[in-house]
Amino acid sequence: MTDWSTLLPVYLTSIGQTLWMVSATLVLGGVLGLVLGVLLFITRRGGLLENVGLSAGLNLVVNFVRPIPFIIFMTAVAPLTQLVLGTFLGTAAAIFPMTIAATFAISRIVEQNLVTVDPGVIEAARAMGAGPWRIIVTVLVPEALGPLILGYTFVFIGIVDLSAVAGGLGGGGLGMFAISYGYQRYDWVVTWVAVITIVVLVQLAQFVGNALARRVLRR
Repeated sequence: MTDWSTLLPVYLTSIGQTLWMVSATLVLGGVLGLVLGVLLFITRRGGLLENVGLSAGLNLVVNFVRPIPFIIFMTAVAPLTQLVLGTFLGTAAAIFPMTIAATFAISRIVEQNLVTVDPGVIEAARAMGAGPWRIIVTVLVPEALGPLILGYTFVFIGIVDLSAVAGGLGGGGLGMFAISYGYQRYDWVVTWVAVITIVVLVQLAQFVGNALARRVLRR
């Protein structure tokens, strides 16, 4: 029988670790992914700052990193994580590869949403004398804000998945809780408690994301 008097503090700590990993990754990867996604969009052919060479290079890097399964990617960059943070184990160390993986995933979502912006709006801003960077900040990103919020909500769910994988490799959080105290001890109650907790977190994030997107799209 599951001894929750002992496991409850571990469970609560695991929730905190998961929330820390996910939120830090979403913020860091979200900002870096937004920058990279905008660069992918504006440097493409016909873009605001067309640069075929830079565009090809960025696409090559993104297409190289994105298909790598995270469990392999995390182990592959472990030496870099060790070099930068001094360790490749623990919650803080897990955030490093999670942020890198999230950055490249988010960049494609950002690029795809920016493509949907009406070119006529951009041309109108150009005709009024707005420069490329002003167009990006005041026209491009605001016009795509609603879909971007939905995209980031989708990414949040993916980052929760990354955190579970990281937990299985020593990153802490609900992933480690489910494996160490559930799977390895054949305690399926613990495993399902972790599963249900993750589902609740994802549903809450989806609800908030959908609400924010609807509010933005109604403007």
